[in-house]
Amino acid sequence: MASMLSSLAFVICVLCFLASTPQAAPATAPFLFPEAQSAVLPDPSTFFAPNLLSSPLPTSSFFQNFVLHNGDQPEYIHPYIIRSANSSLSFAYPSFSYTSTVVSTSPFEADLTIFASKSNNKGHHVVSDFNDLSVTLDFPSSNLRFYLVRGSPFLTCFVYHPTAVSLSTDHKIVSATSASGSNTKFIVKLDNDQTWLVYTSSPTELTHSGSSMLTLQDFSGVVRFAVMPDPDPKSEGILDHFSSCYPVSGAAVLENSNTLSYKFEKIGGDLLMLAHPLHLKLLSSATVLQDFKYKSIDGDLIGVVGDSWVLAPKPIPVTWNSVGGVKKDSFPEIISALRRDVDALSSTQSTTSSSYFYGKLVARAARLALIAEEVAFPDVIPVIRTFLREKIEPWLDGTFSGNGFLHDKKWGGLVTKSSTADPGADFGFGLYSDHHFHLGYFIYGISVLAKIDPAWGEKYKPQAYSLVEDFLNKDKQSNPNYPRLRTFDLYKLHSWAGGLTEFANGRNQESTSEAVNAYYAASLMGKAYNDAQLEATGSLLTTLEIQAAQMWWHVREGGESQIYEQDFAKENRVVGILWATKRDSGLWFATAEAREIRLGIQVLPVLPVTEVLFSDAGFASELVNWALPALSRTGVTEGWKGFVFALQGMFDKEGALEKIRSLKEFDDGNSLSNLLWWIHSR
Repeated sequence: MASMLSSLAFVICVLCFLASTPQAAPATAPFLFPEAQSAVLPDPSTFFAPNLLSSPLPTSSFFQNFVLHNGDQPEYIHPYIIRSANSSLSFAYPSFSYTSTVVSTSPFEADLTIFASKSNNKGHHVVSDFNDLSVTLDFPSSNLRFYLVRGSPFLTCFVYHPTAVSLSTDHKIVSATSASGSNTKFIVKLDNDQTWLVYTSSPTELTHSGSSMLTLQDFSGVVRFAVMPDPDPKSEGILDHFSSCYPVSGAAVLENSNTLSYKFEKIGGDLLMLAHPLHLKLLSSATVLQDFKYKSIDGDLIGVVGDSWVLAPKPIPVTWNSVGGVKKDSFPEIISALRRDVDALSSTQSTTSSSYFYGKLVARAARLALIAEEVAFPDVIPVIRTFLREKIEPWLDGTFSGNGFLHDKKWGGLVTKSSTADPGADFGFGLYSDHHFHLGYFIYGISVLAKIDPAWGEKYKPQAYSLVEDFLNKDKQSNPNYPRLRTFDLYKLHSWAGGLTEFANGRNQESTSEAVNAYYAASLMGKAYNDAQLEATGSLLTTLEIQAAQMWWHVREGGESQIYEQDFAKENRVVGILWATKRDSGLWFATAEAREIRLGIQVLPVLPVTEVLFSDAGFASELVNWALPALSRTGVTEGWKGFVFALQGMFDKEGALEKIRSLKEFDDGNSLSNLLWWIHSR
C-alpha cells in the first residue's frame, strides 16, 4: 500500500479543489407550491458540509441517524453497525437473536473505536460527501476521514496529517501482533472470540496502551479494519489479497428500463465487496466468492469481486387493468356494485384533512373508473371524473381548507400545512415520513383522471410531476427542488419510511404494498402522459420493491431461501415492521396478535399489481391459514377481513367470493366493487 500514497494525495487534493470550487448549478425549476415555514424540521447545517447545503438533502437515507440530533445513533452499513460520537467512530460486527416475535441485533458494543489520541473529544463528524452507496465522514479536529461504503468488508480510515491514532474496544484485547513482522498488517484478538485484521498503508507500530487500548504513533495514510468472518484461513487470505484496494464512494445508475448498475470509485487494484441475497438473485454476471461470507440480518453477505455490478431484475409490465381480464358472465355482479359505489360518491363528504386518508379516498374512486372500463360500463365514468376533479384540484391549486401542500427549501421537498407545526400531523409527513405512501395514492388518482380526462391532465401536469418527483426524482437535473429518490434505497432495493426521525434501529418500513403502489402509480402516470422514461423507472422500482417484499417481509414455511431462523419463521408469515437492524411482528398501530391487520397492511391497496406481489398461490394459502384464526377475536373490523378474503381468492375463488358478498364495511381505500373485480379476475 505504500506505493499508493502519492496517488492518494493527488486524489485528495483534487477532491478538496472540487469541494472549494463553485459548481455550475442546474437551472432552477419554479416552485409550484407556496414556501413552507416549518417549526418542526431540524437544521441540516449541523452535520452537512457547507458546500452540500445548497442542494436538496436526503431525508430517508441509510445514514440518516448521522445527521439528526447529536448524530450519535448507530446505522447499519453492511456488514457493520457504525456509531459516531465525541470525535470517534465505533463499529461492531453484530450477532442476532431470534424469538417468536422479533429478530434483533445484539445491543451495540464497540468492537473497535477509532479516535485521535490527543483530540479534545469535543468535535463531531461532518458529512463531506455522500452517494447512493456511500457516505464520507470527516473529523476535522482529529485529522480523520472515514469512507463508509455499503457492503465493504473493510472499514477505511484516511489519516491526513501525522496523528497518534488510538483503537479502543468495549471488550478486552487478548493479543495484538504484527503479522510476519511486516508492520503493515496486525492481528487483534478480542475476548468475545473476534479476530480483527488491521492493515496500514506504510509500516508503523501498534502499541498496547492498556488492556483495551492500542495506538498507532504519528501515523498518516490509510488504515483498514476487517473482522474475520470465520476462523477459516482462506478468509484471512482473501482479506489479505484485497486489502490494498479500497472504495471511496459508490453510485447506483438507473441505466434503462431493466438494469440497475453499481459503480464504485476505488483506489488500488481489484475491489472486494459484499452482496446480500437479493443482489445475488439479480446479478447478471460477476465473480462471486461463494465461500466468503459475512452474517447479516438480511441473510448471508457473499463476496463479489469488481468495481462495477449489473443487476437485471426483469421489470414487470405495468397495466391499468387485470392481466387475465374479467369474464363477461361476472360483469352484472360487478356493475351492480359499481352502481351503488358510484352513487355513494355524491354523498361522500371529505371529513378528513389528513393527506394519507384523503389520498386513499381519491385512489378508491379512481379504481372505480378503471373497473368500469374493464367491465364495459362507461355510464358511471362521468360521475367519477367530476368527483376526482373536485377532490384533487384543491390540493393542487392551494384552495383546500385545513391542509395542502407546501414546498420546504431547507431539505428540499413537499410538506403539508398541518405538519409544519405539529410533527405528528399527517403521520409525520412534515418530517418526511411516509411520503411515498401518501403521495402514491394521490398520484394514482391523478394518473387515472389524466387518462380519462386528458385536457385536465395537461392543465395540472406540472403539479402532478412535482408530486411524483418529490420521491421519484432520478437526479437533480430532472428537478433541482428535490433530492434523488427520497425513499428508495438503492443498496437494500426497497424503500424506507422513517423520514427525519432518529431511531436506534435505523430506518424502517411497515407497508411494502403501499410502497409498491407508489412506484406503480408513478409508472401509470408515465403511461397517462406518454412519458416512457417515467413509466420505465416506475416499473423498475415497482419490480425491486416487490422482490424485496417477497424476500424480507414475506416469511415462508421452509422455503428455498430461508432468511429467518426457525424460532421466528414458524410463528410469522409476514414481518410487521422491518427495521435496518430489527424485524418486528407488531405494527405501529396494532399488536402482533392482530394478524389480519398485519397481513392487510402488506396487501392494501388491492390493484392489478397485487397479482404480481402475491403471485404464489401456495404462499397466499399459507398467509390466509395463518391469519384466519385471528378473525375470531373481539373487535375485528370487516375492512381488514376484506384483505384476508382477497388473498383467499388466489386459491379458493368461490369460498372467498361468498365471504366478500357478506361484508358490510370496507377499508377506506377499498370497496365492494374492487373486491368483486379482484375475485372475478382470478
